[in-house]
Amino acid sequence: MHLKTTITHLLLSLVCFASMAQDRITGKNFATRSEVIAQNGMAATSQPLATQVALDILKNGGNAIDAAIAANATLGLMEPTGCGIGGDLFAIVWDAKSQKLYGLNASGRSPKSLTLEYFKKNNYEKIPAFGPLPVSVPGCVDGWFELHSKFGTMDMENILAPAINYARSGFPVSEVIAFYMERSVNRLAKYPGFKETYMPNGKTPAKGEIFKNPMLGNTYEIISKEGRDAFYKGEIAKTIATYIKEQEGFLSYEDLASHESEWVEPVSVNYRGYDVWELPPNGQGIAALQMLAILEGYDIGSMGYGSKEYIHHFIEAKKLAFEDRAKYYADPDFNDIPVEWLISEDYAAERRKLIDPERSSNRLDAGKLKDGDTIYMTVADKEGNMVSLIQSNYRGMGSGMTPTGLGFILQDRGELFTLEEGHFNTYEPGKRPFHTIIPAFITKDGKPFMSFGLMGGATQPQGHAQIVTNIVDFGMNIQEAGDAPRILHFGSSQPTGGTMTDGGVVNLESGFNYEIIRELVMMGHDVSYSVGNYGGYQAIKYDAINNVYYGASESRKDGQAAGY
Repeated sequence: MHLKTTITHLLLSLVCFASMAQDRITGKNFATRSEVIAQNGMAATSQPLATQVALDILKNGGNAIDAAIAANATLGLMEPTGCGIGGDLFAIVWDAKSQKLYGLNASGRSPKSLTLEYFKKNNYEKIPAFGPLPVSVPGCVDGWFELHSKFGTMDMENILAPAINYARSGFPVSEVIAFYMERSVNRLAKYPGFKETYMPNGKTPAKGEIFKNPMLGNTYEIISKEGRDAFYKGEIAKTIATYIKEQEGFLSYEDLASHESEWVEPVSVNYRGYDVWELPPNGQGIAALQMLAILEGYDIGSMGYGSKEYIHHFIEAKKLAFEDRAKYYADPDFNDIPVEWLISEDYAAERRKLIDPERSSNRLDAGKLKDGDTIYMTVADKEGNMVSLIQSNYRGMGSGMTPTGLGFILQDRGELFTLEEGHFNTYEPGKRPFHTIIPAFITKDGKPFMSFGLMGGATQPQGHAQIVTNIVDFGMNIQEAGDAPRILHFGSSQPTGGTMTDGGVVNLESGFNYEIIRELVMMGHDVSYSVGNYGGYQAIKYDAINNVYYGASESRKDGQAAGY
């Protein structure tokens, strides 16, 4: 353990003091606003214009699935710092007709011609973050059409029309997105196509500046008229493959043409009467379930929100779950992953024994198995359908690979493979990488209660677990639960291998009491703070008694929840 300097302690104290919101007539003092309440439909996205697009689709006869696709396409245009059709997609859908949850894994696979031997031969210790080598097949467009064919009601031309119109006529760039676009220039501007797409006047657009992306509008129009095959087997696929080959990469036309999404069964744990649902690996959603299964063994509510007891137990539960995440979460097509055991009560009880209630743990290992920047959005409609959808390029704008004339960047998810032989997540051709993006859903007594999600890499499962405890244990409403200051722990263990050996670092968002921070330091926690990295949350809750939806969108992003 080492103590922070007096200056750091003072800074933490000042940040915590400065973060307190103004007094509110109702609700918690950290809440930025009241929940949005509406009867006929609700949308919550990270960009207000995308939220309005979703509502327009609902008002014009589309359902929640149609609206979610329309909003996602709009976000791919307006928030390229987090998503786009060069990336992957995951969704959980509550279908009102069948009264059932459905899970969609629309993540793409690694190039079949790229091998582990290539990386070894060229002395790579890890897969690069940018350029052609981390590019995997983008699954987003196929995900749209899978969702649409199973649940959609409106034709795709009308669904994609708002995004096409905005791409051609332009839109004012919002504040946080403008900030992240400008920060991407140093890393990505060197790659062919980036400047032509995102720096039309020699720089990325500033806040309030009108930005157009007619190339993306043209791509969307082709997709809307010719379908998903236009992207994976038509001229778009050929353009992508040619561009990547010119950059000495490996993603090929054959890789794109053979892509398909997978419908999967969501998995859940029951947390004090609420069933919390996530998708199974290759995503990290079950880390949130593992954390909640461990935390259910404690009386979290009596500890109190923001107490040293709660924060300590939360951090220790996270450490345990993330060691398993680092070792076992990967593509199930290549590994036998006993998901049910990892999220079981018996396994949680075993792991819980490793938590010292008084001291931070410095070394933890993954458990023994019995066998063997991102956008989040959610939409609900008057029929009772609800969609929890997350979509991303990874590392904000992605790999930097911007195929000629198409108006979007390809993802760099392949970076999350490890080059360590024998690991669950070792690079292999045609394999889906470990994935950070995860949608979530909560049901109660077999009925929909809440669709929610939270952006931000390793932040996501930690944020999911905190949202649940904020609502279930601490009685917050869904706006308060998202605005509440967050706890983030970062250790040395990563999905690319390794074990935490030093206790890691606890990042506490501004708003926690300084006396609590000092007590955590005395318990052995290395406490720090940062601006940003705490995610971006949206949620919709269904009130079955009054038959209304509640919507929430937090202040860390440019987002908006709105209904009608």
